[in-house]
This record gives sequence, C-alpha cells and structure tokens, in this order.
Amino acid sequence: MTQDPHAHDHDHDHAHTHGADDFLAEMFDGDRPPSDFEVLEIALRELLFEKGVITPAELKEKIVEWDAKTPAIGARIVARAWVDPAFKARLKQDFIETVAELGIDARGPDIVALENTPTLHHVVCCTLCSCYPRAVLGMPPDWYKGREYRARVVVEPRAVLGDFGTVLPESVEVRVVDNTAENRYLVLPLRPQGTEGMSEADLAALVTRDSMIGVGLAKRPQG
Repeated sequence: MTQDPHAHDHDHDHAHTHGADDFLAEMFDGDRPPSDFEVLEIALRELLFEKGVITPAELKEKIVEWDAKTPAIGARIVARAWVDPAFKARLKQDFIETVAELGIDARGPDIVALENTPTLHHVVCCTLCSCYPRAVLGMPPDWYKGREYRARVVVEPRAVLGDFGTVLPESVEVRVVDNTAENRYLVLPLRPQGTEGMSEADLAALVTRDSMIGVGLAKRPQG
C-alpha cells in the first residue's frame, strides 16, 4: 500500500441562502448544536452577503448547479474510457480537457484518472477533510467524510474494502491515494468480463459511485 500525503483544502456543503438564525432553526431544530465548522460557514456566508461579494440568489443558483452533478457523469466517462483506448490515454494526460469532448464541464481542482488493472487497485480518500471530485461524482457520501473511513483506509485498506464487500486477491496491490487541494482522483474500475459488445449507455449502468472511489467494483452484467 502506498499513500500520497498532500495539503488539503476544506470543502463544506452549503444548503441555504437565508439568515443565520433561520438557518440554524431550520437545520438543527433543537436536536443538536451546530459544529464549529458549521458556525464558521454561516458566519462567512453572512459576511459575504453583507459585503456584496455574492448574493443569496447567486449562491442558490450555484447550489442548484452542483446538486445536478451526480455519479452518472463519472460513469459516462468510465464507459467511454472502456471502449475507446485513445480517449482513455488522453483522459490520463489531461482529464478536464478530455471530458469536455463529452460536453462535461469539470473545471476546478485538477482531476486525475487512476486506472485499475488486474494487479493494481486504487482507493481514494481525503485524510484531512472531504476533498472529492464533485464535478464528476456529485456530493460525497457521508461515510467518505467520516473520521472512521479517513483514518482506517490508510492503515488497513483491505479490511475497509472487506466492509464494503470487496475482497481482492493478495496478488493485487491496493494503493491508497489522498485527494488534495490541487488534485482530485477518479478511479477507472476494471471493465467486467462478459461486457463485450455492450453499448456505452449499458456499460455506464454498470459503473457505481463506489467503484469510482475504489471501495467497490463495477457491477457484472445480468444474465
């Protein structure tokens, strides 16, 4: 197992555009106090509104834009890479420019495609916060942001994979890669056997979010 240590930025999800008091009342409703990060997010957002850096309408528009991003975007990319070796080669050289060929806007932090092989399996994490290729996978799942996953996957990756039902032969190297402020990673899972002749759309349906993080494998075709 190898791990790439890097500096991180801190991504935080934003879901509201009204005042801080209303935000707290709606989000927590007395069930629990907000975390320190949530309080800081609210304070920063209200300050940006007050200074005119961004308006509530602009923030709402951006939230809608990001809510539309889902793992289906990444699945399209993987399916094209499976059927088009030249596309895959370009993808590994310049991800953002290459996916633009599919009409996908992945601008932002650089994204790197990591290809799984019969002897090498990549697993992606963010050890310090929740850095994630949101432009092509959407919002990260809660477990990805959780302290347990972030701490365990770099120490016992095979055990963590086992928790997800993914058991790999000992002959396969498991490499843990850390998302950073500069680079985010998308795993290109192994193409399942028996998929020859399938359309890109059918292949994309086999690509799961977890397989593009590396904790899972692509689904096998039915029948």
